[in-house]
Amino acid sequence: MKFVVCVKLTPDTEQLTEVRPQDVGTDDLGVTMVMNPWDEFAVEEALSLQERYDGETTVLTVGGEESVEALRWAVAMGVEETVLLSDPAFADSDAWGVAHILAQAIRRIDGYKLVLTGKQSVDGNSGMVGPGLAAELGAPFIANVVKILDLTEDSITVRRMLDEGIQTVRVALPAVITVSIEINEPRYRTFLGIRKAAKLAYPATAADALPGLDMGRVGAQAGLVRWTNLRKPPERGGKVEFIEGGAPAEQAARLADKLIAGKVI
Repeated sequence: MKFVVCVKLTPDTEQLTEVRPQDVGTDDLGVTMVMNPWDEFAVEEALSLQERYDGETTVLTVGGEESVEALRWAVAMGVEETVLLSDPAFADSDAWGVAHILAQAIRRIDGYKLVLTGKQSVDGNSGMVGPGLAAELGAPFIANVVKILDLTEDSITVRRMLDEGIQTVRVALPAVITVSIEINEPRYRTFLGIRKAAKLAYPATAADALPGLDMGRVGAQAGLVRWTNLRKPPERGGKVEFIEGGAPAEQAARLADKLIAGKVI
């Protein structure tokens, strides 16, 4: 059984303390870039399914040469097959453009059964690539999967998280799912895996290798979603007042008076 995982390179949020508007869309964030943490759960789930069902896992990413780091991360976790989709024409594609590119590459994987990705990325947070992929591939889609209950050659049954509770869903394969962090605990990258990942070559697959690609749907000029502004929320002022002196009962009474005056209670 063949599994496909789509991943993205994102800033390490543990290092990212402040983003300036002029830094958006540049490589000047000054932090380490890592595999999108949500996608790490998707890679782990694919590897677990691969072990359980004697399958194969291929990890894809769209981006420049720097996106190789996301593939190295996957290889260090145990992935054998990776695809770097890289072309100057792909630069600044929005989520729909990225989904279109990924779909053309997935179609080249004969007999794939399940496409997984994280439910969102830590930078864009749009959550649109998963459903976009399903639309491109004409495949059933399930979001926010927290557990895979059953997998056969023809169908998958999952448990997914909704705002109002948990839902069990079964759809036909091939299908696309996005996973949530409750689904598993990603394995640690091993030292040998990291060394192996560092030694491998990651040749780029360009636009001309994707016959079904519509060049009018990729790149900045085709973007349906654009960043128009980035700003911090306004700072909220405040003050602290200590109620001192007197017995505890007197302090409590004064506190109550102030809360009532401030319409807090």
